[in-house]
Amino acid sequence: MFGYDETVSGARVAFTDRYGGASEPPYGELNLGTAAGPDVDGVRTNFRLVAAEFGVPAEQVVVLHQVHGRDVHVVRPGDELPVTPAPKADGLVTTRSDVVLAVRAADCLPVLLSADGVIGAAHSGRKGMYAGIVPATVDAMRALGAGRITAVLGPYACGKCYEVPDEMRAEVVEQVPASYSETSWGTPALDVAAGVRAQLADLDVEVIDATACTIESENLYSYRREGPESGRMAGLVKLASA
Repeated sequence: MFGYDETVSGARVAFTDRYGGASEPPYGELNLGTAAGPDVDGVRTNFRLVAAEFGVPAEQVVVLHQVHGRDVHVVRPGDELPVTPAPKADGLVTTRSDVVLAVRAADCLPVLLSADGVIGAAHSGRKGMYAGIVPATVDAMRALGAGRITAVLGPYACGKCYEVPDEMRAEVVEQVPASYSETSWGTPALDVAAGVRAQLADLDVEVIDATACTIESENLYSYRREGPESGRMAGLVKLASA
């Protein structure tokens, strides 16, 4: 169920793989995509399973309507749960210890962040990296009082596999130079994790590398490898209860 599951700066931080859930092929097994597609029953069951692993009911797992932008939603004390409709954003932050923040991906980079008493989660694909969703999430955490922040980078389409047109690479690299890459077969590529790592270094955020390549690993979902029938993994973070 979890390819990575650790305690970091007072928070539980985890990234799911594709095993241990209720989804049938082609989405099997732990598809955590939207509950509006053909695998609706599997997705709902899978969120209940993941929530139970974190010791909360499913309605206390906060998810986003991800739009590849830089907006960050703050889950505040007193906000009703579940948070509906899902906020249109790509970052989440909170000081609450009774919720799990979740971002979903199947090639984009999930980034989970923690500091004493504040947590965040960001969905950073190519567009999100370009727009600066991770720096925006760090800023939102600091506005809530976060001190020294640690970020954990999860599975994504690595820079040796994420092929893009040369014009696209040039445009993105102008904004985020560290994202420049080439595929293992010598064509233009982008390395989103390298770009985000550089953004975090500029913000004095410590980075833990828990990356793996979604395209290369059959233990992970990958839209590039599997197409529209790919499921979604999740990055999940929850503050330790007082």
